[in-house]
Amino acid sequence: MIRIVTLTFISYFTLLSFCEAQAIRSPVAASYIGIGAYSKRHHDVFSFTSNQAALAQVNHAVAGVFGERRFMLNELNNYVAALALPTTSGNFGLKTGYYGFSDYNETQIGLAYGRKMGEKVDIGAQFNYNAVRISGYGSSSAVSFEIGTILHITEQIHAGIHINNPVGGKFGKDQQEKLPSVYSLGLGYDASEKFFFSTEIMKEEDQPVNVIAGVQYKLLPQLLTRAGIESATSSAYAGVGLFWKNFRLDVTAAFHPQLGVSPGLLMIIQFNQQNN
Repeated sequence: MIRIVTLTFISYFTLLSFCEAQAIRSPVAASYIGIGAYSKRHHDVFSFTSNQAALAQVNHAVAGVFGERRFMLNELNNYVAALALPTTSGNFGLKTGYYGFSDYNETQIGLAYGRKMGEKVDIGAQFNYNAVRISGYGSSSAVSFEIGTILHITEQIHAGIHINNPVGGKFGKDQQEKLPSVYSLGLGYDASEKFFFSTEIMKEEDQPVNVIAGVQYKLLPQLLTRAGIESATSSAYAGVGLFWKNFRLDVTAAFHPQLGVSPGLLMIIQFNQQNN
């Protein structure tokens, strides 16, 4: 019983620290998996989890999964899976997430769409089904949506806006628990085929402004590194990715100054290599 109460407290603390207007809590390394949103050269299947407009840059079917053991606790495991599929009518994305353990867990399923509006502007949107389950108390669900746009100012500079849950999905029989709204501005700089820098200013409802910054550098065509920091929690993240044919494997770690290390593993597979 004491362990469950402790885990509930930790879950509540991390929700306040890391939640981005979703029932499913974002991984501590959420900025790691979404860093490529404001890039044409360094995006991947997880980029649309940060801004759905990034889906417009996908030119082949691709899927990925990310798992994280938050603060080294089995009960706080976090899993995210994403799939992107390009079509002649725009690109579609599917995101699923799971957080928690048998006595307390949160899930999310999101369907996203993104497309190009000319050479300079991409747009995207996503509808989410969010659910929370607590053993002995039942479950509750809520629907939310996200919208985003990305402007390609030059071939190297990209900026965008992302809005998550602007009108609010609500939980509970009395609809008293509202998912917070989040507004963010992002900027990315494709310095070269090897180096990319991204920064994002995020304002969550009833929370201080969070400034997120990250870099990616390809040491070799088969090897990349990523690192970054979030100001709101003074949390840092880093990772190393290896490429082999159409497969990519990243080993990641995020560090919180009070709660410690959260190791993670990311896998991405491209179903073909043909460009449109």
